[in-house]
Amino acid sequence: LMHAWKGYKEHAWGHDELKPVSKSYGEWFGLGLTLVDSLDTMYILGLKEEFEEAKNWVETQLSFSKNVDVNLFESTIRILGGLLSTYHLTGDQLFLEKAKDIGSRLMPAFKTPSKIPYSDVNIGKGTAHPPRWTSDSTLAEVTSIQLEFRELSRLTQEPHYQVRTQGGLVHKLPGKHDGLVPMFINTNSGQFTHKGVFTLGARADSYYEYLLKQWIQGGKTEDDLLEDYLQAVEGVKKHLLRQTGPSRLTFVGELSHNRFNPKMDHLVCFLPGTLALGAHNGLPGDHMDLALQLMETCHQMYAQMETGLSPEIAHFNLQARDGRDPADRHNLLRPETVESLFYMYRFTKDTKYRDWGWDILQSFNKYTKVQRSHRPDMESFFLGETLKYLYLLFSDDMELLSLDKYVFNTEAHPLPIWPSPPK
Repeated sequence: LMHAWKGYKEHAWGHDELKPVSKSYGEWFGLGLTLVDSLDTMYILGLKEEFEEAKNWVETQLSFSKNVDVNLFESTIRILGGLLSTYHLTGDQLFLEKAKDIGSRLMPAFKTPSKIPYSDVNIGKGTAHPPRWTSDSTLAEVTSIQLEFRELSRLTQEPHYQVRTQGGLVHKLPGKHDGLVPMFINTNSGQFTHKGVFTLGARADSYYEYLLKQWIQGGKTEDDLLEDYLQAVEGVKKHLLRQTGPSRLTFVGELSHNRFNPKMDHLVCFLPGTLALGAHNGLPGDHMDLALQLMETCHQMYAQMETGLSPEIAHFNLQARDGRDPADRHNLLRPETVESLFYMYRFTKDTKYRDWGWDILQSFNKYTKVQRSHRPDMESFFLGETLKYLYLLFSDDMELLSLDKYVFNTEAHPLPIWPSPPK
């Protein structure tokens, strides 16, 4: 951890993405993204000196009045999420003020005919637009900003932060397939587009995660969210689950116009953790059974590779024959598997999940300490998410960010579960 952080501090302090290879910085959007994203990690890990330095930077240097286009989803989960969680951990108003500032500047994205937000906002000019090539937004993006905006609304007592991000936008939309949703939604009509393609990978994952997490955040009172989540899990089991031939691993594939494709994004490894979280919160036991099976698969996606690091995409082999299953080359320092290992360990206390996490950490260290010439960007989620989940996995303090008190956003920023209203 200190290795990664020191590299960041020496070469790119206050700049967006560390490029360990060129020793310069790439402005991802000039907002010190890695820094804001890893504030709560520094705090949780007790890196007091680093945290104070970073806080000082936020106080004196971090300005959102810049003529720059940002992605609504990324800015919400990383910047707004990071500021809100740091506010809760420290109680320091500075972070709430900054959260209000960025929150307000992101609001123009919701000024669309359908209230489905645009993907991009200019936070200086207060204008928003869809990506250049389409008037669609990615469904996962517009449905994975609620935890943050709802929390901002609750803290500020300003309802306008909440109204425009209701997940209710898609609750009754036609085009779902047993709870599974298409990947895109149109900002003019508010309807799904590119129907018939269903995946839990790159462009759909967090929609499902946020259904469950909003339900938990709000004190388990919003039945629409729960109903949509339960339906989606049934849809996954019915349409997307298969077992590989050789090793009988359960995996989640993709469905394209009723044709099954046995390809699983590493991103889908968030699912065992989410399923386990649901089961912990009283959802059916078979959710936990599925979590255990998928966790094994995600572990194998690492263990079967020579580097011990998972591919970005694994193509599974459905025929019973010899040979290894996963088959895609490169690895980003992805957090999803260690995130799920953290949930599994917390809920089962089975130490094998720690062992698996340790193996992954050793592989990270071995293969990534080298100057990573082929993948220069040290994505900010490495410092923020991956290391935070590994730290929590190895911590013996089960009350540290207890999962009965906090819900983690999709960028690993813990937000409080709301207290129940007085009876």
